[in-house]
Amino acid sequence: MHLVGWREYAALPELGVQRLPAKIDTGARTSSLHAANIELFDRDEESWVRFELEFDGRTLLCEAPKVARRSITSSNGQTQRRLIIKTVLRLGNEQFRAEFSLADRSDMTFPLLIGRTSLRHRFLVDSGRSYLVSDSPETGRMKGLFT
Repeated sequence: MHLVGWREYAALPELGVQRLPAKIDTGARTSSLHAANIELFDRDEESWVRFELEFDGRTLLCEAPKVARRSITSSNGQTQRRLIIKTVLRLGNEQFRAEFSLADRSDMTFPLLIGRTSLRHRFLVDSGRSYLVSDSPETGRMKGLFT
């Protein structure tokens, strides 16, 4: 298993995202991704989701197959029905498919929250350290937010 800090940079390559600040949160079961202007549409007789990922003054239009709609209890205790997508997550050298609830995280510091279901059997978390598998903002070696 790989050791990660409480904050890292992650990639969502199928969505065209190469570097996105992520909070590693073992208290959250489901991972969550910031999404605005969410709309459902059909493609090849499947239900898909289109949404905007806004971060750092930039906007990326993303599309992914809808997996489900689930009740998610947020950190403030409110339960919301959220759309769930499944896409590839790259954290450090590990790459795997993970589920994400789509939510308005515009008032949060991190547009991406990685919950314990994605972490399980892959990562250990050092809650006192940061950027153990990704470059820190100061080093800047990882250029480019979107592809």
